[in-house]
Amino acid sequence: MKTVESHFLDKGNSPHATEEFSWLLSGITLATKIIAAYVQRAGLLEVMGATGRVNVQGEEVQKLDEFANETLVRCLGYRGTIGILVSEEDEEPHVIQEAASGKYIVLFDPLDGSSNINANVSIGTIFSILQRDPHSDSRDVMAHILQPGCKQVAAGYVVYGSSTVLAYTAGEGVHMFTLDPSIGAYLLAQEDIQMPEAGRIYSVNEAYRASFPEGIQHYLDWAKEAGDYSSRYIGSLVADFHRTLIRGGVFIYPGTKKSPEGKLRLLYEANPLAFVAEQAGGTASDGRVRILDKQPKTMHERTPLIIGSTDEVKRVLSF
Repeated sequence: MKTVESHFLDKGNSPHATEEFSWLLSGITLATKIIAAYVQRAGLLEVMGATGRVNVQGEEVQKLDEFANETLVRCLGYRGTIGILVSEEDEEPHVIQEAASGKYIVLFDPLDGSSNINANVSIGTIFSILQRDPHSDSRDVMAHILQPGCKQVAAGYVVYGSSTVLAYTAGEGVHMFTLDPSIGAYLLAQEDIQMPEAGRIYSVNEAYRASFPEGIQHYLDWAKEAGDYSSRYIGSLVADFHRTLIRGGVFIYPGTKKSPEGKLRLLYEANPLAFVAEQAGGTASDGRVRILDKQPKTMHERTPLIIGSTDEVKRVLSF
């Protein structure tokens, strides 16, 4: 039996494969285990529904969003190597310590797809880890946060579904773990996962088709005419991406006439999933450039996202 933290140290190929980084990872795994326990008992704990508050994204905050956010902040706030925390739910970053000793930055979407919880649909947590930029003023918080995705040290996600599954990469492949509730630990389920190069599945919210860019509309027309493509759309980014990672295909969340820059957040949704996808042999683009090459301008910047099997992403982009 191998846990996430021991597996990370055993791989040993990364300069960050240290006890202190493993301690950071343990903060993430602890938080997600607590969140998983609440998700499984959501109907019994009176944590269903909205709080009545609207977050910085203009979205109604669910009670579980608030709980997940507070849990991650608390579990990570006391890890000595963490300097900055960035959450989808908070307008400003949490600066834990300005000194270089707090060299890591953790960015996260605490509970992706939480509006689906009362329908018992799979939801999840997405996380990204950066290192402070050594060339920037240690007091310039945004200079450290606004780094392109190719600078990520590690990234991953947790799916709270029929089982609780964690997938992570530290630049040496993608590895998957399943939470064993009997012992309270994530145990290694599969190493070096490879996304299929092609997959006859496309995932997109076609209700907005008329407002998609013409190229995406033409692709959807082609996929229907091809006759051997299936449409699968869950509505939780983590769940849709997890299926794409395992079975192949393409997930598309383009810009629309109303939101030309898309709705997914670059730093803590698109970047970490793009890192995972590429490490598994897949591809991620905003329709013009590679996601991991994008230079973020703001903390909550949004982006279109086309992600999945390399052949399928290329096909979408060809339109």
